[in-house]
Amino acid sequence: MYNLDFSNPEYYINRELSWLEFNDRVLEEARDRNNPLFERIKFLAITSSNLDEFFMIRVASLKDQVSAGFSKTDYSGLTPKQQLKRISLRTHVMVETQYSTLNRSLIPLLEKSGIYILTNKDINEEQRIFLEEYFTRVVYPVLTPMAVDSSRPFPLILSKSVNVGVLIKHNEEEKEPIFATVQVPSVLPRMVELNQTGENQGKYFIFLEETIMMFIDRLFTDRDIICAHPYRITRNADLSIEEEEAEDLLLEIKKSLKKRNWGAAIRLEVDYSINEKLLKVLKRSLEIHEGDIYFIKGPLDLTCFMKTISFKGYEDLRYKPYEPQRPQDLLAEEDLFKVIGERDVFLHHPYESFEPVVEFIERASQDADVLAIKQTLYRVSGNSPIVRALVQAAEQGKQVMVLLEVKARFDEENNIQWAKRLEQAGCHVIYGLVGLKTHCKMTLVVRNEESGIKRYVHLGTGNYNDITARLYTDMGLFTSNEYFGADVSAAFNMLSGYSEPPQWYKLEAAPLGLRRRFLDLIENERQNSLAGKRAVIIAKMNSLVDPEIISALYQASAAGVEIKLIIRGICGLRPGLKGIGENITVISIVGRFLEHSRVYYFYNEGREDVFLSSADLMPRNLDRRVELLFPIENSFIKKRMINILDIEINDTVKARVLDSSGKYKRIDKRGKKIIDAQAYFCEIALDSVSQYSKEQASPRFEGIYSDNKLL
Repeated sequence: MYNLDFSNPEYYINRELSWLEFNDRVLEEARDRNNPLFERIKFLAITSSNLDEFFMIRVASLKDQVSAGFSKTDYSGLTPKQQLKRISLRTHVMVETQYSTLNRSLIPLLEKSGIYILTNKDINEEQRIFLEEYFTRVVYPVLTPMAVDSSRPFPLILSKSVNVGVLIKHNEEEKEPIFATVQVPSVLPRMVELNQTGENQGKYFIFLEETIMMFIDRLFTDRDIICAHPYRITRNADLSIEEEEAEDLLLEIKKSLKKRNWGAAIRLEVDYSINEKLLKVLKRSLEIHEGDIYFIKGPLDLTCFMKTISFKGYEDLRYKPYEPQRPQDLLAEEDLFKVIGERDVFLHHPYESFEPVVEFIERASQDADVLAIKQTLYRVSGNSPIVRALVQAAEQGKQVMVLLEVKARFDEENNIQWAKRLEQAGCHVIYGLVGLKTHCKMTLVVRNEESGIKRYVHLGTGNYNDITARLYTDMGLFTSNEYFGADVSAAFNMLSGYSEPPQWYKLEAAPLGLRRRFLDLIENERQNSLAGKRAVIIAKMNSLVDPEIISALYQASAAGVEIKLIIRGICGLRPGLKGIGENITVISIVGRFLEHSRVYYFYNEGREDVFLSSADLMPRNLDRRVELLFPIENSFIKKRMINILDIEINDTVKARVLDSSGKYKRIDKRGKKIIDAQAYFCEIALDSVSQYSKEQASPRFEGIYSDNKLL
């Protein structure tokens, strides 16, 4: 399709290093003094959780490649070994920044707010007595000390568990100390609340591992304790499932899940003051390289601080509460099917409530005229109202088909349980397709009406998860358009049976033709630009790492196409490169809500094609997943979406701009209007409901979105 060679590794940013820059942007939010204290702590905990998954999957995969002797370079020109070296350098700096932020900024601010985190050196006698009683009564019965000697091999240490490593001696005649380990029980609160004493009023806490180390001698009576230090390991959790050979996919996944806790150790976190002999035992026993050891100045596993922000009270230390609003299109009419039957309805979560989507399934389950419900599920909440509604529908005799993707990473176990519950209720459950993950988000409701059979459709960019829908920004569309209905019916038939891929009316799907469709849309803008016409591409997504797509964007930019990208996470493209990237800008928005929606805009000679999709521009999405791309055809909704993109592109508060070196910088606000896109969308949603309550009139957002600001 293209004649020029855009394969130069210097044109691309390594995927893993780009992800680390994303996590650094999250860490920036923890350091941002403009954020409330509890929110800063939350961002710090998120960076820790993110790193855990990064090591378990991405670093583990690279280590597997090195072990297998794989030395091929990626599109940025780095071998797996080179990537691991750069990752190690970057993550060590990041961890230092994490704990510097905690120790120098967040903990002192907690103390100013009356929340004290103590060590065993800080407690007074009354608190020590309380802890001794707590240890004896609650902690001691749960602990299992495990010593290592000739008859007891080094135990299997659970991935991500916090443990206390101990060196003990029986007498002076023993030449070498004995190693023992104690797992800090996850069934008990990690932060032990102490009784309040002294002049300082507030809450006092000490970490459970500190308590265990205070009384560690109770576990090893008649032994001298040389030292005791906490440590934590991260194991390889990159599951490999032989789907083609599996007789029972659920059983195969269950087996693989067990391996997740016992994979090879790939990271060791230890207390910075750890005894050298103890560290030597851990390194040898866990087969850990020096570069994979992280010396921590503070509590291991910062995700424990998520508990802190759940304390009652302290409202001034949190974001001002925001309740997602009901879409104005659905305020006046109680009959959801009537509204969707008359016009398309657009949803912008979490500014607008996810409740209409839940209501859509619940009403369908109870409606006597509904004959069938079909839905894809990728990640659902632990107590999903959608699953409950599907169960109810099946129990009432409706035809219910659910494609529940049991290979959704880290949600496998939860999804297996839901799959069994749905099957027991009489639903037709498909666990996914061999070799592919089903990542598209679609629901079909078939209803028998006076005019005949009518199909109602919901399509979205995010999961059918009522919990994350309050935290992630996503977009969805309700429609009864007959062409959409025919396409979604064909898609479900393709997934559940052996029907041939359909000729789509409106949709496009991966892995069938979505890659080609994106390339054609980009090429169309390139040709228009070469012909002297205005050409614009705007794309919002989570990640851009597909080499072919990046090359096509470079080609379009070189031809004069204006390209604006809003990419939350990984970006393999280098904007601003002379000759190929000068017309490309890339921003990343990291704020209160996780940016998750995928929107693709193409100027197309003024016709302005706007699409929503479940797919990011990654090889896995385009080649190894079932994804959907669908157009927005309602002119009012399209205008609104264009303005949403415009507001995000002009964000000056939470946006960072990517430069050609792969680094992100804050927006220079000088001479610019202060715009926080996420806060703005909250205000718009609140204003629309308020305006409706007062006037009971005007189409949604009319006046606010009356002009096409973007172009």
